[in-house]
Amino acid sequence: MAKSKVKSVYTFGNKKAEGDASMKNLLGGKGANLAEMNLIGVPVPPGFTITTDMCTVYTKEGREKVLKMIKSEVEDGIAYVEKHMGSKFTDPKNPCLVSVRSGSRASMPGMMDTILNLGLNDDSVAGLVKKTGNERFVWDSYRRFVQMYGDVVLGMKPVSKEDEDPFEEIIDHLKKEKGVKLDNELTTNDLKELVDRFKKAVKKSTGKDFPSDPWEQLWGAICSVFDSWMNDRAILYRKLNNIPEEWGTAVNVQAMVFGNMGETSATGVCFSRDAGTGENLFNGEYLINAQGEDVVAGIRTPQEITIEGSKRWAKLTGVSEKDRKANFPSLEETMPKLYKELFDIQKKLEKHYKDMQDMEFTIQEGKLWMLQTRSGKRTGAAMVKIAVDMYKEKLIDEKTAILRVEPNKLDELLHPVFDTAALKKAKSLAQGLPASPGAATGQIVFFADDAEAWAAKGHKVILVRIETSPEDLKGMNVAEGILTARGGMTSHAAVVARGMGKCCVSGAGSLKIDYKTRTLVIGSITFKEGDWLSINGSNGEVYEGKLATMEAALSGDFGKLMEMADKHSRMLVRTNADTPHDAQVARNFGAKGIGLCRTEHM
Repeated sequence: MAKSKVKSVYTFGNKKAEGDASMKNLLGGKGANLAEMNLIGVPVPPGFTITTDMCTVYTKEGREKVLKMIKSEVEDGIAYVEKHMGSKFTDPKNPCLVSVRSGSRASMPGMMDTILNLGLNDDSVAGLVKKTGNERFVWDSYRRFVQMYGDVVLGMKPVSKEDEDPFEEIIDHLKKEKGVKLDNELTTNDLKELVDRFKKAVKKSTGKDFPSDPWEQLWGAICSVFDSWMNDRAILYRKLNNIPEEWGTAVNVQAMVFGNMGETSATGVCFSRDAGTGENLFNGEYLINAQGEDVVAGIRTPQEITIEGSKRWAKLTGVSEKDRKANFPSLEETMPKLYKELFDIQKKLEKHYKDMQDMEFTIQEGKLWMLQTRSGKRTGAAMVKIAVDMYKEKLIDEKTAILRVEPNKLDELLHPVFDTAALKKAKSLAQGLPASPGAATGQIVFFADDAEAWAAKGHKVILVRIETSPEDLKGMNVAEGILTARGGMTSHAAVVARGMGKCCVSGAGSLKIDYKTRTLVIGSITFKEGDWLSINGSNGEVYEGKLATMEAALSGDFGKLMEMADKHSRMLVRTNADTPHDAQVARNFGAKGIGLCRTEHM
């Protein structure tokens, strides 16, 4: 009897799916949740997931073997997407464009690479312009695709750490030539010029023309996702989070929906609760006329989703209510019906998964699409509060609440805070966003590898970046805190810092950072590498010099959690304490008595 062929591709779309949430090991977290969202009636663009098993084969046996194994199923998957979208992958007059994203079974924010708008070439650009009547949108999508593909698949990275991203450098030059500050101020002709300059840069760097065949583009992108599982930053992230190499990553190929089609389109990231504090408050950020990478990359500082979040942001940054409403309105104000739909979906997803959700969405010409949901990364304090609150709300039981708490993250609750007396005397230099709570004091470094080197010599450092990227992971891991000039509460710096329990202030727009001279200018003061700064991740303040710290006070939620743990524990804990103070601290943490006391230390 012939052995049946192993299924390597699972489709989803139109409220149907071949997979579900229980298949995370095979489909990765993203693929399993895309399938599950379809099954519970959430609007998700159609697509398919290539299994994690194929990543393992790719790593062990190489590209050709995998492509041979998945070719016919991927072709069937594309046909499935074409059928649901009413367009064709290789048709220049009515092209079906796709995104290609990674997705391992464990959440790895920003660690692996994404490509949007795949399938575009000079012919399909002309066809899409004719179809949509929106020339600017089409050329904006094309320049983004060439940039992402050039970076991720063709390997066009900065030559040295002082250099900018080669594509961002081209954009910056053109913006200076045209006298504009933001990408979305570039005209259609400017975007055409960008694509031309990008393609010339690709030819100069790789010696080859940018690929125009959609199938060649797709196979290159799929293999790049598999390659990214073994890149340095993914290996480091797995090591830091105890994720086995053999798990592999899935590949998710999904029909494109566009947040950059004009003023009725948008993209955003949101959380069903506050990932920094645990507060039961729907929150997130969005950008009108943008694509998803714009929000998390921090290139444009996004706006808040809720009125409450927007008002809190305005208070922090010193923006008047009049100015806020006119120039920085929330999604709740600009698109109230879509906001209500998004609010209801996040409630549904949190109730379904019984955990705080981190979601990505796109609004295309007034229609909301969900692109991802996953259990959100959170700080130690948020972890405790969310577990206790969800127990009180009867979403989870006591045992589940206890198991939601990672023991190593409880250490974050003991991290010091700034001394109140020292804060009164401190000189506040700048205001950013409180991206991840805590207090950090250290010497300024501008590059991740320098942070590693300084920390290895015993220095406490603050990593100061215009914006962080996954390549900065090693430096972020050893820094006391992270400070960025760009990016919001859902930027790479913010999300990764919260997952690590690191203090982070993001989007401090008054910072002027020069990597080449290794200087930071705030107002009239110039700081050099090695100068001391202090940052407060709980309120977004940046202070000059070293600030004294004191012990943090534990919340009532921590006490409640310890009560639950005591109720279900099968082993009691006694403390090693030699002084009354040590004994008191241990008892406060729930120790049942003194287990070891050395009188010679008393």
